[in-house]
Amino acid sequence: MNISFSYDRKQVIQALRYHFFTRPEIRLLVILVNLFTIVAAVLLYMKKINPMSFLFFSTLWMALMLVVWRILPNSIYKQSATFQDDFGMSINDQQITLNTSKGTQSWPWQRFSKFLETPYFFHLYFDNRSFFLVPKDAFENITDQQEARNLFKKMITGRDKP
Repeated sequence: MNISFSYDRKQVIQALRYHFFTRPEIRLLVILVNLFTIVAAVLLYMKKINPMSFLFFSTLWMALMLVVWRILPNSIYKQSATFQDDFGMSINDQQITLNTSKGTQSWPWQRFSKFLETPYFFHLYFDNRSFFLVPKDAFENITDQQEARNLFKKMITGRDKP
């Protein structure tokens, strides 16, 4: 199967948000800050703490959300030249081959450790922090998209791990 694509900025930003919120350390941090903010609100209502404590946790929550939701994805998008390029990709049972104006790169399926599907992309992970985004709208029709999804599942999540 052969596809061609370039990246849409808004869709990439959303995909990066998904990536960050799948990270266990970020998820734990968000849960803890939310929990402390809720506890501070309850304690403020019960007049057990002063308003400054609640203001502190609310500010911490807003800062965390601003960083994870806006600043981090936008900075990664701006720093990465990858998202500005046009791509051609060949997907088969042996490997994935990526073509750009700068050259060609092939990866056997064993190089991928995880597969994640989000609304706009298939995320093909090499390890916990590095991944490649394959836009769903690069496929000509829903049948090709389903075929790719099945191949990703079979070749990445369906194989035995050492």
